[in-house]
Amino acid sequence: MSKENQYDIAVVGAGIVGLAIAYRAAQKGLKVAVFERNSRSLGASIRNFGLIWPIGQRPGRMLDRAMRSRETWLQLAEEAGLWVQANGSLHLAYQHEELAVLEEFYDTTRDAGYQCRLLSAQETPDFSTVARRESLQGALWSETELTVSPRQALPRLADFLAERYGVEFHWGACITHVNAGYLSTFYEHWKAGRIYICSGVDFETLYPQEFSSSGMLKCKLQMMRTSAQPGDWKMGPSLCAGLTLRHYAAFSHCTTLGALGERYDRELPDYKKYGIHVLLSQNQAGEMIIGDSHEYGKDISPFDSEKINTLIVDYLKTFAQFPDWQIGESWHGIYPSLPGKTELVLQAEPNVWIVNGLSGAGMSLSFGLATEILEGTYME
Repeated sequence: MSKENQYDIAVVGAGIVGLAIAYRAAQKGLKVAVFERNSRSLGASIRNFGLIWPIGQRPGRMLDRAMRSRETWLQLAEEAGLWVQANGSLHLAYQHEELAVLEEFYDTTRDAGYQCRLLSAQETPDFSTVARRESLQGALWSETELTVSPRQALPRLADFLAERYGVEFHWGACITHVNAGYLSTFYEHWKAGRIYICSGVDFETLYPQEFSSSGMLKCKLQMMRTSAQPGDWKMGPSLCAGLTLRHYAAFSHCTTLGALGERYDRELPDYKKYGIHVLLSQNQAGEMIIGDSHEYGKDISPFDSEKINTLIVDYLKTFAQFPDWQIGESWHGIYPSLPGKTELVLQAEPNVWIVNGLSGAGMSLSFGLATEILEGTYME
């Protein structure tokens, strides 16, 4: 059955990338529809920390994109009633190699736009009572990081887009065919001036050749959450430690990373094997969110590894302390990753674009990327 409605913009996928594009398009007064194969958002976008993490992005275009996204999250907190916590972050150093990287990063990026400062071991407890003091050598404080709760944010954002801007959501609509100006399920089809495919790893089923030729890999991450902490206990800044310095591109220029990497390869080989770096955040329910690992490949095991979860918790205990460590839930997510690139923006055919592969930084980058795409300023 054909639908008479013609949309200016059709978005396939109701994850954060798709919702960000729908939001920017709707702000421009365009008629927008979002098509999601599930009855609600269930993919990688609701299976992450909910961290908006500018400190992890390279200076220049990527940091600017993250800061634009940060501004949008704060705006949506007021307009849409999203829970957003402006709590900042701390990178903790317990080895001299870790402190050397933090010092080099700070010295070499003072004019890059990061809003951070180095803290001594004596100053750090003033910023966090969660950080362990034993053997602490210092920390990098950054004030730009936000925390949202993906399980609350994505459904609320979809409702807000429908209520405020009239965005039409087609839940349970599995798009099976796309071509210039049309998209369809097995039973129905719709017209659209422009179509954006933002369906995460699912875009492989719509454009298998493009998926294969792009070099896209799938990345599986494992995460956990604790039960709610007692009373009104709050952790303050999100925390990470030395392993994170090898994960984020912001630190990749630091020459001191070599010595740090050698130490980790010698002392913590399994952490590199499973791509583990450990972050700690807290959601609006008071639960601690813990993770994560990174296993890359074309095919991903559906089975979670208790060994990986144990490695994550063991490392977390070297730098964090909080009242209740009881694990209430564990899960995994799978997101697309493009080695050597920050995203895939590809015109698959006339007026059809694939927007994908933000490599786990979708919460931090999607609103900024969507702005560039809708304003025509995006450049690879």
